[in-house]
Amino acid sequence: MKICIPTMGEGGMQEAVCQHFGRAPTFTMIDLESGVIKVLPNISEHMGGKGLPTETIFAEGVQVMIVGGLGPKAVEMFNQGGVDVFIGAAGTVKDAIDDWRAEMLSRADLDNACKDHKH
Repeated sequence: MKICIPTMGEGGMQEAVCQHFGRAPTFTMIDLESGVIKVLPNISEHMGGKGLPTETIFAEGVQVMIVGGLGPKAVEMFNQGGVDVFIGAAGTVKDAIDDWRAEMLSRADLDNACKDHKH
């Protein structure tokens, strides 16, 4: 299973979770079976590039997103793409994965999506 967490940099499991999905500088992806960690820069239109951040995630075959927060448009896109999204992540990538495994994070939906980008 591949999971993805929006992050502040390239520190792998010890990197800080970025609280705003679309404006995360990087996306840290972890393959839970192989243990392979991959960090990709966010080159979407939110960061002055092209495309949407969800497109990067879909291209990598991610099945689970673990985020601090994200907007309703991203929630809808992930739902349509079959990616499960969990909100409330904080701390490091390792902390976020541990919290997800312990079922301490909430499943994202339109009711708990960020409406004003003030996480």
